[in-house]
Amino acid sequence: MNDKQDFTTGSIPAKMFNFMLPILGALILQAMYSAVDLMIVGRFGTTEGISGVSTGSSIMNMVTFTVSSLTTGVTVIMGRYLGEKKNHRIGKLIGGAICFFLTISLVLTVALLVFARPIAVLMQAPKEALDLTVLYIRICGAGYVFIVFYNFISSIFRGFGDSRLPLLFVLIACVVNVLGDLLLVAGLGMNVAGAAVATVLAQAVSVIMSIVIILRKKDLAFTFSVKDVRFSKEVLRFLRIGLPLSIQEFLTSLTFLALCAFVNRLGLDASSGYGVAQKIQSFIMLIPSAIMQSMAAFVAQNVGACKEKRARDAMLVGMGFGAGVGIFIAYAVFFHGDMVSALFSKDAAVIARSFEFLRGFAPEAVVTSIMFSFMGYYNGHSRSMFVMLQGLAQSFLIRLPMSYLMSIRPNASLTGIGLAAPTATVFGIVLCLLYYIRFRKSVHIVDR
Repeated sequence: MNDKQDFTTGSIPAKMFNFMLPILGALILQAMYSAVDLMIVGRFGTTEGISGVSTGSSIMNMVTFTVSSLTTGVTVIMGRYLGEKKNHRIGKLIGGAICFFLTISLVLTVALLVFARPIAVLMQAPKEALDLTVLYIRICGAGYVFIVFYNFISSIFRGFGDSRLPLLFVLIACVVNVLGDLLLVAGLGMNVAGAAVATVLAQAVSVIMSIVIILRKKDLAFTFSVKDVRFSKEVLRFLRIGLPLSIQEFLTSLTFLALCAFVNRLGLDASSGYGVAQKIQSFIMLIPSAIMQSMAAFVAQNVGACKEKRARDAMLVGMGFGAGVGIFIAYAVFFHGDMVSALFSKDAAVIARSFEFLRGFAPEAVVTSIMFSFMGYYNGHSRSMFVMLQGLAQSFLIRLPMSYLMSIRPNASLTGIGLAAPTATVFGIVLCLLYYIRFRKSVHIVDR
């Protein structure tokens, strides 16, 4: 590793922000090319198309986030090996992960193609948008292997402290997706089908280009050969960390899908408005997500190097920075969310419903940065089982019941449904604080 990739020495804020900013850039681009689908369909397609892309992308995001959570295990184990100076084990780790993720991507492709309609019906997609939702899921499912391997390749580079190449990979995908949407949706009038094809094509080009770049690099922090591509004990090592996170992500995503179903029952305007709000929500969550991803790799290296106090201090830096920026974001969304919503739709009713949701969701911009800093810290310590349990407690004890109760009220407003998210996050922070009191003693953090 070069000095920039070594997180065990030097200024914590400087090292962390230098690593985090490209991750944030990649997340911004990901959110942009996802939002472009909805924006262009909203401008050049139909209201039914907005609902189809919204519901379909919710389903695809659930599957994608579940699988990508498994790649966190790869990131953490790589960081641990680097901190312990065991670089010779990284090739076997990557080879085993390739076999695993190729297998799981093929299985999920078949499942998405076969069960697209039952899943859309289960999601209570509006009748007018049901066929479009099914079409979106099947097209994205057909190219799912590219979506999986984009996330896997990015996790490898985050593991050894390089967040700049993943930024390049997603930049390629973003450009291809925007051009694809403009050609297929705005130009050829393909509506939802065009948005789905553009998404798959963007991921495919990004993966192919990333492989070409990797093969040409000569300064990688590990050696790798074809013999390493096999199932090995390294698969079990990263699954011990990634599997609890994946289970948490899957079950948590189910609660968000249930929330989407609650909203869908309120009609097409509510469904489309919530879809617009979801895209804006993805931008609100960018900084917390970047903090969590960078925190796991940063902490893992320092844990491997037995520098527990430095790992704890990094968590505090992440919390302070994220919450500080979150205050400004929450203010903008709470008071001006209608202006942002208008970028995605010209329908006044859809804009109004989106703004309703955002007013309730706004505090999440602040509290999630604190929550995600805790999660990245615990993931870096391989304490993913606790991360899973507190995440499920948030979802099933607070967010889901509160969302349901708000959705069945007479003349239900999306503001109450949106408020369920920050309420659940505050509950999660309390759990993390209680766990930290016990955890701090077990890792023997010394303040000097």
